[in-house]
Amino acid sequence: MSATVLYMSLSLDGFIAGPNEGPANALGDGGELLHDWLWTDEEHDPDRSRPMVSTGVNSEVISEFMATGAVVAGRGTFEPANGWGGDHHDGVPIFILSREAPSIDIDSWPLVTYVDDVDVAFRNAKEAAGDKNVLVHGAAVAQLALTAGILDELELHVVPVLLGQGRRLFDNLSPEQIPLERTRVLLGGGGVTHLHYRVLH
Repeated sequence: MSATVLYMSLSLDGFIAGPNEGPANALGDGGELLHDWLWTDEEHDPDRSRPMVSTGVNSEVISEFMATGAVVAGRGTFEPANGWGGDHHDGVPIFILSREAPSIDIDSWPLVTYVDDVDVAFRNAKEAAGDKNVLVHGAAVAQLALTAGILDELELHVVPVLLGQGRRLFDNLSPEQIPLERTRVLLGGGGVTHLHYRVLH
């Protein structure tokens, strides 16, 4: 049975982006460090022109999220990334949760649909994904989905760095407790730890 799964890289102190986020600094100061595990171990390449890792634990995790059947993300994740060029991976539908019209041109991106309701976005994504999982991206979307009880699993890529400031993944949750069951721990290259949890609704 398909599941909605949050995939997010974060620092050990819980940040998904560093301070001073902006159009020219989408991940904030130091935020690019959170995604280095996706790339080869060769010399750091800020343009990400190298291919993603093709062996080892990190490659297994990448293959897993690249096999998902649809994507749900917030505009705060989607638009600073230039909309992933209209295709996150392999031509799957992308549903962007936003109460506002796009601030980037999506007219030539048939895979992208803006939706203003979290339940509708997740329902449409699950229908589009069929028997595959739905990849979920973004702090705001994750928080709304957890509150609504429609996020099934968390795959957190914990990177060994302390950013100290920036945007946290779970800053705005309500005070009620949400129990989780840890289902997997994988130790990846570059010191990243991949933690998988099931949300106990």
